[in-house]
Amino acid sequence: MKSEVLKKKGSGKKMVLRPCLEPCPIERGMRVLGGKWKGSILWHLKDGPVRFNDLARQLGGASKKMVDQRLKELESQGLVKRQVLSTRPIAVTYEITEFGISALGILEQLKDWTEEHSL
Repeated sequence: MKSEVLKKKGSGKKMVLRPCLEPCPIERGMRVLGGKWKGSILWHLKDGPVRFNDLARQLGGASKKMVDQRLKELESQGLVKRQVLSTRPIAVTYEITEFGISALGILEQLKDWTEEHSL
């Protein structure tokens, strides 16, 4: 979808010629990957399955509750899959899916851009 274009009316007021009637592709993508910790979780899963507690430790500043919430969101979006290893005590691993792997290129570019600009 083309971005909106502003044009001044005769009175000097601006008007939108082609307003977005639905979220643009960037907004839709950010809804999937833009949640806090989502990109980091996918990044930490890129080398293979990780147990929940190990993943929570790798994320440092995220609470276990936050990690659990983000993992549930990523699972419902089809980016990660959950596997129960045992029920007593509960032990689970999370693994990135093919769909999740398709987002790693974007995350790699973001990492490179951040490092290049010392952000």
